[in-house]
Amino acid sequence: MTEEEILATTIGERRPLNSTIRLAEYDPAWPSSYAILEGEIRAALGARVLRLEHVGSTSVPGLAAKPIIDLVLQVEDSSNEAAYVPPLEARGYVLRIREPDWFEHRVFKTPRIEGNLHVFSSGCEEIETMILFRDRLRSYPEDRERYEAVKRKLAARTWKYTQNYADAKSDIVREILARARRREGPHESSPMP
Repeated sequence: MTEEEILATTIGERRPLNSTIRLAEYDPAWPSSYAILEGEIRAALGARVLRLEHVGSTSVPGLAAKPIIDLVLQVEDSSNEAAYVPPLEARGYVLRIREPDWFEHRVFKTPRIEGNLHVFSSGCEEIETMILFRDRLRSYPEDRERYEAVKRKLAARTWKYTQNYADAKSDIVREILARARRREGPHESSPMP
């Protein structure tokens, strides 16, 4: 994304990072942190939660990650903010990103536990893509190791915005997703038992 696009989709002040990215070694407490956030979201939204998953690097055992829990939430219509924003805000969630031109994507910052709640509409292909990528990294150690190597290399660079770092990982993400969609494994790895 360009700086203009980043600023246009941000709600509230956007503070540049102007630094490297801090990656932490995998923390076995991350799934418990996800479970706490999941409970809060389900309590806030009830039946409006059509699907809720732990995604991103903290959802992959053994993978170094920014220590931020990523969640993906499927609601009926993510553009209908009145249906889900007020109950989440009442629990301390803060709407920070609105991307109407990219799957009507919304992102909330979570309270107490550092996290990002990504919201998409029912039927959005990006939900399945995020889960496919997570599951691929969980099942194929070689892909997980290659992805981590790229992340570490990129994390050592200075980035104006964290989004720039995320965008820089696009090539390796596309490569891994292509193998996952073809259901083929890298030559050096096999699925974990």
